[in-house]
Amino acid sequence: MVRIRLTRTGRRNLAQWRIGAFDAKTRRDGQAIEHLGYYDPHKENDQEKLSVNKERVQYWLSKGAQPSRTVASLLRKAGIEA
Repeated sequence: MVRIRLTRTGRRNLAQWRIGAFDAKTRRDGQAIEHLGYYDPHKENDQEKLSVNKERVQYWLSKGAQPSRTVASLLRKAGIEA
């Protein structure tokens, strides 16, 4: 099963997150099948905090990928129904 979830990047106390499609058995910072965007909570502008490739997310959702709770809420903010 494929999951759409976050993987941590950045340095200590300044985390950034990549949104990616992962095999369900992959560890948190493991190799992604495909990176779909990023989330940076430290940006001041709400539009700069989240960047998502909407076509690819829709593709993975159509193939049965399950988003994590956090990613599902981020996708709703981006206008993608998960």
